[in-house]
Amino acid sequence: MTARIRTGLAGAPDNVDLVVVGLGVTGAGVALDAASRGLSVLAVDAHDIAFGTSRWSSKLVHGGLRYLASLQVGIAHESAVERGILMERTAPHLTRPLPWLMPLSSNVSFAQATLSTLGFQAGDVLRLGARTSSDTLPRPRRVSRTEALGLAPALRSAGLRGGLINWDGQLEDDARLVTCIARTAAAHGAHVHTRVRVQEATGTQVVLRDEITGESRTVSARGVVNAAGVWAGDLVEEVRLRPSRGTHVVLRAEAIPGLRSALTVPVPGSTSRFIFALPQPEGTIYLGLTDEPADGDIPDVPQPTEGEIGFLLDIVGSVLDQPLKRSDVVGAFAGLRPLLESDGSTADLSRKHAVLTSRTGVVTVVGGKLTTYRQMAEDAVDATGLATTPSPTRDLPLLGAAPRAELAAIEEPERLVRRFGTEARFVIDEAARVTGLTEDELVAPGPGGVTLAELVFGVTHEGAADVDDLLDRRTRVGLVPADREAAVPLAERALSLAHARS
Repeated sequence: MTARIRTGLAGAPDNVDLVVVGLGVTGAGVALDAASRGLSVLAVDAHDIAFGTSRWSSKLVHGGLRYLASLQVGIAHESAVERGILMERTAPHLTRPLPWLMPLSSNVSFAQATLSTLGFQAGDVLRLGARTSSDTLPRPRRVSRTEALGLAPALRSAGLRGGLINWDGQLEDDARLVTCIARTAAAHGAHVHTRVRVQEATGTQVVLRDEITGESRTVSARGVVNAAGVWAGDLVEEVRLRPSRGTHVVLRAEAIPGLRSALTVPVPGSTSRFIFALPQPEGTIYLGLTDEPADGDIPDVPQPTEGEIGFLLDIVGSVLDQPLKRSDVVGAFAGLRPLLESDGSTADLSRKHAVLTSRTGVVTVVGGKLTTYRQMAEDAVDATGLATTPSPTRDLPLLGAAPRAELAAIEEPERLVRRFGTEARFVIDEAARVTGLTEDELVAPGPGGVTLAELVFGVTHEGAADVDDLLDRRTRVGLVPADREAAVPLAERALSLAHARS
C-alpha cells in the first residue's frame, strides 16, 4: 500500500466505514487506529496536515508531572504511559530523552527546592508505573553548582546552590509526528486528503467541498468522528469549547550560550507554574509556555502578544547572567488548546480528553494533549461502535520507527534520520528518482538546516501543495521568519522539480 497523502477530492471514495474530520494529531491518530482495525477510512482536513494546534506545541512528549500538582493523578498516569509508548515502541525515531535543569538560584527558596524535589520523585514514580526504562529516561537527581553551570554556562553564578535534574521526552517536531501518523494511516489503507472541507455532517454522511477545484460531493459512512480541535464546535453545535492560548518565543542558541539541557524556571508566586527554555537540534531555543484565555473568533493562525513575549523573556532571564532582550527574539508562535468549557480559569481546566456523541450521531473528541493522542484516538474509534477488534496501536510502530541502537547505526544525514528514521534513505532515493539530482545536491543543508530531499518528498509523498505547506508544516523553517524568507527559493525549486516529473 502506498503511503501517500493526497490534496483535494480526487481519488476519495464515496462510501466508507468511517469519515474523520480534521488532520491534527488526534484526527491522524483516529485514522490510523480505525484503519489498523480493518475499517475503511476517509480522513480530511480543510487546510493541511497539522494546520492547527498540533504544530504550535512545545514539541514535547511529557509525562504529566504538572498534573500531579493539581491532583489529576489519572491524567498524569495516562501521560506517562503514552510517553513511554511513543519513546520506546511507536516513535523512537521522532523522540529523544531531554534533561531538564531547575537551577537552585537565590530566588528559589529551600521550601520551593524541597517541593520540586518531591515533585520530581513523584514524576519518577509515574515513569516506573508506566514501565518506562531508566535507560530511556534516567532517574531525577540533585547536581552541584559546577555541574549545573556545565549544563547551562549562562546561568547567573552568584547565589547558585546547584540544581535539580529531571528527564522527559522531546519531539523532533510536532508537525513531523502528525505527518508520520497520517502516512502510517495511509499505509494501512486510509484515504488521507487535505484541502477538503466538511460543509455538513451527520453520523452517517458528510458533504465535502474540494477547496482547490470547488467540487462538492456527499460521502456515506457508518460513522463520523469530529477531530477538528478548536474548530470542533463549528461542526457540532452541542460542543462548547473555551480555548486557551499558549505562546512560545524562539531564540538563537547564542542567546543562552552553551545550553545543554532544558531549563525549568519557577514563576514567582506560584508553586505549580514554570517557564521552560528548550534547546532544539538546529540551533534555536524555545521559551514557553503561557496560559491565557482566548476569547472571540478562532483565528487560523493565533498571534502571540507583546505582553506574553516580555513575560517569557523576563522569567527565564531572571536566572541568567545576562538578561534576555526583545532583540534576542527571532520568532514567536502561539497555539490554542481545545478545552471543554467549564467554570474557572483556563489554567485550571482539566486537560483530560472527552468523547461526545451528538444528536445526529457524530462522535467528537476534544481536549487532551499531544502526548496522549493515541489513547484519545482509540477511545474515539471505540465510541463509534464500528470496530470488532481491540486497537493494536499501542504496539504499532509508525513509519520509520526502529530501536534507538538501530537508528544510531544508520549512515545517512543526521537530520534526515532524526526526521524520518529508517526511511531516511527512501526519502533521498525518491527525491533523486523524481529530480534526477545528485545526493550531494539533495542533502546539502539550506536555511534552518532544511534539505531539498525532504522538501521534494514533502510534495511527492506528504501532500504538500505550496511553499506554506513545506516551510510551515512539513519542516519548521517558518518558525524563524528570516530563515523562512531565505528558504522560499529552495521550497519553490522543490515544488517545480516535483511537478515537472509528476
